[in-house]
Amino acid sequence: MSVGLPRAGRDLRATATPAVDAPVPTGPDPTAPDPTAPDPIQPIARASTIATPAPTATRRLPIHLRVLSAQPKLVMATLDLISVVMAWLGGYVLLRSQGYRPQPYGRGDMLLIVAGAAVVYPIVFVRCRLYLSRFVGRSVDEFRRILHATALGTMGVAVWAVATKTPLGRSWVLVAVISLSFLLTAERLVLRRGFRRLREHGSLLRSVVVVGSNSEGLALCQMFERDPTLGYRVVGLVDDEPMDDALPLVLGPVERTLDIVRQAEASGVVIAASALDLASTNRLVRELTEEGIHVELSSALRDIASNRLIMRPLGRFPVVYVEPVRRSGWRSHAKRCFDVAMASVVLVLTAPILFVCALAIKLDSPGPVVFKQERIGRNGRRFKVLKLRTMVVDAEARLAAIAHLNEADGPLFKVKDDPRITRVGRFLRKTSLDELPQLVNVMRNEMSMVGPRPALPREVLEWDEELRNRLRVRPGITGMWQVNGRSDTSFEDYQRLDLYYVDNWSLVTDLLIVLKTVPAVLFSRGAR
Repeated sequence: MSVGLPRAGRDLRATATPAVDAPVPTGPDPTAPDPTAPDPIQPIARASTIATPAPTATRRLPIHLRVLSAQPKLVMATLDLISVVMAWLGGYVLLRSQGYRPQPYGRGDMLLIVAGAAVVYPIVFVRCRLYLSRFVGRSVDEFRRILHATALGTMGVAVWAVATKTPLGRSWVLVAVISLSFLLTAERLVLRRGFRRLREHGSLLRSVVVVGSNSEGLALCQMFERDPTLGYRVVGLVDDEPMDDALPLVLGPVERTLDIVRQAEASGVVIAASALDLASTNRLVRELTEEGIHVELSSALRDIASNRLIMRPLGRFPVVYVEPVRRSGWRSHAKRCFDVAMASVVLVLTAPILFVCALAIKLDSPGPVVFKQERIGRNGRRFKVLKLRTMVVDAEARLAAIAHLNEADGPLFKVKDDPRITRVGRFLRKTSLDELPQLVNVMRNEMSMVGPRPALPREVLEWDEELRNRLRVRPGITGMWQVNGRSDTSFEDYQRLDLYYVDNWSLVTDLLIVLKTVPAVLFSRGAR
């Protein structure tokens, strides 16, 4: 499988303006060999400057994002402290306004408790590592740490109250804890949006060197380039035997990794686990960590959810245990109950919309309101998927005439301006209202609310054995393919997302996909 090169690698063959945090070359050509150096690494100067955003990128941002970019941890700590004070002080005021008289009764005692909270909680937050991105990379992990830190901080406030002999009412503690958990969660969600925007503009990116130019190393580079919100900027690769496609990116051999990191002014190294042998990996990790370099080692498991991976010691080796896939038992029954309940509610709520859509379809073009098409379901079972008709009646007969307009890769068929789509149909597709009748398929147990895209029989014929694993579950009205771009998704991504869902399914995953579907539909992301 061909993996595209990241932009940083392509830029190695071009000339660019030095970035803000990179020194401007003066005097002799910085890429010229240095006779005093034992083994100069020439591409470093270009790679370290080109991969950095332009100096005007940050200036175009609003003032609050510029402040966040300049002092991210200070901003986070300040907002956390404000949340603590608001939760405890606001909880006290709220109870008093409702007629309760929470202990302490005196204003001085109340301020003493609030002051104690303002001291205890920040210390607990630091101890719980709420300000280190590697521990709160996922929102779920951050939420768990917020709950844990809130509980520990509350116990600390109770100890403070005992030490200062200040009465502390249970009702006040309960309101303060609930308020603080809510405020911290809301604050961190807003900060996450700010960090995403900053990273999309090239700020707050960690410059890293990737070790390994094999398919895994190039896949890592491509991932970092496609999604800057991950927070990484690749300055180059190191490898002893680089692949031909990776030659423009490679900055030197593995044994010179530390020197390359220093010259490129990178702050971290990402090692593709499959690119090095055991001895080389251990030697490199030891050398880098001794110098304070952040080192991350891939697991070579690209599409296995991290919550299925458990790190544990096995003799001298730290091994990763992969939890088995579980789709049967109570989980399948719970999923079915979720499907029936969700489909019933949505059908009732959207009944008036369906009536209006049916009327518009009848007035716009001749033919039936509902379009039935054969699709492949779970275990290869065929069924008729129901959709509101968005094309002319003889759309299937015209397919061969427009086959040359296909814009999708693989067995998929997508045309941006399909001439077979009616005027009303274009609106229905844009808003995804044409898929509402599939709720009936869900009630018939032919589909699920969440699952892989229901495939056409002709598409299944072109699948390989790996992709046929998606038939282990029922197809869904929405899924990872929908919340990740739908028509904008390549066949490779379509395959990867579907298999990821099949291998890592959980009720929490279904709920998150449903929640993400709402903005995807409202903003018509990837819809055609």
